[in-house]
Amino acid sequence: MTPPSPFVEPGLDCALCPRLQDFRIANRAAHSDWHNAPVPSFGPQGTKGGNVKLLIVGLAPGLKGANLTGRPFTGDYAGDLLYATLLKYGFAEGEYQARADDGLNLLNCRITNAVKCVPPENKPIGSEVKACGEFLKQEIQSLKNLKLIIALGTLAHGAVLVALGEKKSSWKFGHREFHDLPNGLVLADSYHCSRYNTNTRRLTEKMFHAVFEDAQALINKSNKSL
Repeated sequence: MTPPSPFVEPGLDCALCPRLQDFRIANRAAHSDWHNAPVPSFGPQGTKGGNVKLLIVGLAPGLKGANLTGRPFTGDYAGDLLYATLLKYGFAEGEYQARADDGLNLLNCRITNAVKCVPPENKPIGSEVKACGEFLKQEIQSLKNLKLIIALGTLAHGAVLVALGEKKSSWKFGHREFHDLPNGLVLADSYHCSRYNTNTRRLTEKMFHAVFEDAQALINKSNKSL
């Protein structure tokens, strides 16, 4: 069996996006003990990455979340909901304690962001999504047994489609929509698990859980067909 292909994360001082680089430098000056660098993906990699069936793609690191801790969705409300959900549906083990060294492990699952660096006001621009798109493309290609990608929000949805060479206009975002793509992968959509979305009830815990319950069923079905 051919081992999964590795992919390269952006360097700590990545200069592909001048605006994000300037914001990173300013944050390093203000908070020297924070991560303040591109946030690497989280989950099994190398030979263990060959077991990954689910990839979760978010928007970008939060200023006081992943940008502080150095792990996706770690340290802010979005992570509280996401990791509790992953634990509930068997995609993680351990205890989430909102820090990168809490010992939490992902099971057959990885988490990444469409944009690797924290953007001002949590709003990346198109050129930044495009610059990081190659990293997302490489990551998807490295996961040889990947079955399902869950995009959290419309930006992540579009970034995944571009990384896969698909037209965004052909696959409309819709919460709890599952799209069977031509390459055999399934792209599932969910509203982002941000505090804003949950406070406004655009996304409830029940709605979020439903996406992962469907994902669990789809992956279990694919396992039985092997």
